[in-house]
Amino acid sequence: MHTTIPQLGLGTFRLKEQQAIDAVATGLELGYRHIDTAQIYGNEAEVGQALAGSGVARGDVFVTTKIWTEHLAANRLRASLEESLVKLRTDYVDLTLIHWPSPGAAVSVAESMEALLAAREAGLTRAIGVSNFPIALLRDAIAAVGADNIATNQVELHPFLQNRAVDAFMVDAGIHLTAYMPLAYGKVMDDATIARIAQVHGATPAQVALAWAMAKGYAVIPSSTKRANLESNLQARDLILSRQDIADIDALDRDERLVSPDFAPAWD
Repeated sequence: MHTTIPQLGLGTFRLKEQQAIDAVATGLELGYRHIDTAQIYGNEAEVGQALAGSGVARGDVFVTTKIWTEHLAANRLRASLEESLVKLRTDYVDLTLIHWPSPGAAVSVAESMEALLAAREAGLTRAIGVSNFPIALLRDAIAAVGADNIATNQVELHPFLQNRAVDAFMVDAGIHLTAYMPLAYGKVMDDATIARIAQVHGATPAQVALAWAMAKGYAVIPSSTKRANLESNLQARDLILSRQDIADIDALDRDERLVSPDFAPAWD
């Protein structure tokens, strides 16, 4: 069951209160139709408020949320997702992900994936997937529910961390990749190679980094609070990089992981 995830979305990590409402409202106004949130972000209610006030039909927006680690057990997952739906003011989300693997494998991948699948069958979510899963845990998820039932694995991915082993495994398995932090906390703006390519195309470094990831087939979910940046990022969909541009950015990989909390899995 393959779900089409809009290639360019609006991430809401670190956006709080009015800032979250304003960013999502502005994004929807500009034409974003893919909004990414999570239980742990503490902004589902604000995202829901912005969605409700946007005048955009619910069916026209792809909404993702993520189940936090405390709610991964079968007896907690569904109730936590129902709570998310109340906050988001919707009857369903388009995609629900396991946000991080259960710390210390306290809850098995199979238990969480089967609970997610049951939530999908109950109509609470249209698709299910995972986030921050290395290859070993992706294998567990596939064993539990089948690759066809895993819409995406959302991982940190940008020019300086290209996650090639995970990407290759996912291509073979037929699982789509969503890249979070595609601008590497803004570090792409300071890179000479990316700046040079941007100059050639009359584009911004952010647009180049996003276009590079989208050229590889990934979905990207950059976040911004500034209207100009939200608008500019959206234009990355129209930027076509040359093969040489892509090769030059490929060469920037230095395994620079920016997100690795103490409960993170063993990365590939």
